[in-house]
Amino acid sequence: MKNTRSHSKKGLIILIIITVVLCAVTVLKKQEQPEEYTENKSDYIDSVRPDIDVELLTPNEYSRAGIATNKITGIVIHYTANPGASAMNNRDYFEGLKDSHITKASSNFVVGLEGEIVQCVPTWEMAYASNSRNIDTVSIECCHPDETGKFNQKTYQSMVDLCAWLCLKFDLNENDVIRHYDVTGKICPKYFVEHEDAWKQFKGDVGVKLEKLKEYQ
Repeated sequence: MKNTRSHSKKGLIILIIITVVLCAVTVLKKQEQPEEYTENKSDYIDSVRPDIDVELLTPNEYSRAGIATNKITGIVIHYTANPGASAMNNRDYFEGLKDSHITKASSNFVVGLEGEIVQCVPTWEMAYASNSRNIDTVSIECCHPDETGKFNQKTYQSMVDLCAWLCLKFDLNENDVIRHYDVTGKICPKYFVEHEDAWKQFKGDVGVKLEKLKEYQ
């Protein structure tokens, strides 16, 4: 009789342990699975969208492979390293990669010297810009007039406006805006890496703009 009870208790303990282990594995698997892409949609968000010239790249494996992004958790700022070139110049370079096959490169947006914003890749598709963060970020390439990499006022203001709007769209804030440098250590965007105070000011300006957008939401 004692043996029977002993076996029953052992069996119950083993069953409890197995159940706990299975529950833990299930929770871990759920945590490992990336969340799917989502975005906030409303008439208000559409109404405060900055002027964007949508010039999507032709689908191709070198600049627009059509790979779906996960939930967007950040916005990555880059500089083009191509002084004096316009947003469309850079967009057309990405487009040309489908034929030249020189490299894999692209960006979701390019902000130009006149403040123009060109969209190259939808935000729900991965751009080849931010290495390990391609899958969960929106990338913005920014034009600059000279080798210093410093952005002129028109470019800067559009960068602020675009980042704030994207933050609104994806439930982010200015702390989710990062540099390519913060992902890989690459000196990009050059001016914001070499001038940390300018980078802090930019993030602050994005935060102020975002609060204004939320104020009227």
